[in-house]
Amino acid sequence: MQALQIHAGPRALRHLREHGLPPVDVHVIPAAAGGPKGLVLNPLDRFIFGQWLAGSTHPVHLLGASIGSWRMASACLDDPAAAFAQMADDYIHQHYEHAPGKAPKAAHVSKVFGAKLAERFGGREAQVLAHPRYRLHVFTSRGRHLLGREGRFRTPLGYLGAFATNALSRKAMGGWLERVIFSDAREPLPLHLHDFRTHVVPLRADNLQPSLLASCSIPFWLQAVHDVPGGPRGAYWDGGITDYHLHLDYASMNAGLVLYPHFQKTVIPGWLDKALRHRHRATQHLDNVVVLSPSPAWIASLPNAKLPDRSDFQRYGDDLVARVAAWSTAVRESERLADEFAHWLDSPGSIEPQPLV
Repeated sequence: MQALQIHAGPRALRHLREHGLPPVDVHVIPAAAGGPKGLVLNPLDRFIFGQWLAGSTHPVHLLGASIGSWRMASACLDDPAAAFAQMADDYIHQHYEHAPGKAPKAAHVSKVFGAKLAERFGGREAQVLAHPRYRLHVFTSRGRHLLGREGRFRTPLGYLGAFATNALSRKAMGGWLERVIFSDAREPLPLHLHDFRTHVVPLRADNLQPSLLASCSIPFWLQAVHDVPGGPRGAYWDGGITDYHLHLDYASMNAGLVLYPHFQKTVIPGWLDKALRHRHRATQHLDNVVVLSPSPAWIASLPNAKLPDRSDFQRYGDDLVARVAAWSTAVRESERLADEFAHWLDSPGSIEPQPLV
């Protein structure tokens, strides 16, 4: 059973067949939202950033939404392999106090999660912001009008409006939520951002942790982060709402490929597009993208025959030991993804890349 599958846009597919994939060809690495699903990419992250990509010297832009922003910020620390291992351990063992039969309160989850980010990045901002090669871009979603502030009634009403508007037009959802990217000030993103209402804000020491927390703040599960330093005033939520899988105009890049370690082969634009299957198809924007993802057969071999996901918090309830065991097994089994990618780099015939559709 093959664990890893490789899909690529037309330009990227031609490049792989003619030249393979040397690290110097990779100019952008996106990291999707998706919560616990991102755990299965941890061994790939450790290999890519801890070994393989270290063989090149050019700048690489790292784009992250939600858990993807945490992953890409970890890549910018001095020892990325160790940082990724620590991140997996932190994520697997997360636990929040709650009343019996009740979900934990959003304020408590935000406080505990924010403290963990402070523990991992506090005092290390310079490592992230001054990395000699990596350029970090943290994607967040800022509420507008009714969603400009979080509130007991205005937030659910605002998201109901965003859901209805998005069903008609993704671009029209910009009336409710806009993309705000906290972006490395040394070098702009090398691609167009005309697809959706967007602000770009310089990433600084004082907004690194708030922007990471905002990027991971799932509505109703965590509190919004208000008035992130340097950005426009307002309530900031999970970057996956506007950019679930970062389906951006990568084809507008002047040079290079996009390497996308992903937990599925499809690249869905926004979180509210999950049920809109006609928006799951590959577009010309992905022309130069290479997607690495687990095969369905390998996923079926994992605990519960699926990737880790947020439903596991309900599945296991207060049985923290059982959830930790299941998620730890998934990460351990994910070593195969990294092993097969490393083998494919040396022996391209071991996996036949398929077109993105």
